[in-house]
Amino acid sequence: MRHAAVIDRRSRKEERLEARVTAEQKKMIARAAALRGSSVTEFVVASAQQAAADTIKDSEVLTLHDEARDVFVNAILRPPAPNEAARKAARRYKEQIGR
Repeated sequence: MRHAAVIDRRSRKEERLEARVTAEQKKMIARAAALRGSSVTEFVVASAQQAAADTIKDSEVLTLHDEARDVFVNAILRPPAPNEAARKAARRYKEQIGR
């Protein structure tokens, strides 16, 4: 039984979220929850978690299509030679860090 107690403590939900909504919003959320066969709380938490995951993914993943993808890959695989400004910047950097 001790193992069950350890699992229960780890997965215990201790944080709260609160939100004020209009009557229409609450009615819509309750209807959607019922259609999924879940409680309003389960529906709101699952929906918020999915929206958070999508938002994080959208900010962390770069999606390129067609020509933009080709330009990006080409720049990575065959970068242009550094110009004079880039060479000067590299020299300044090396001087600053003592190399």
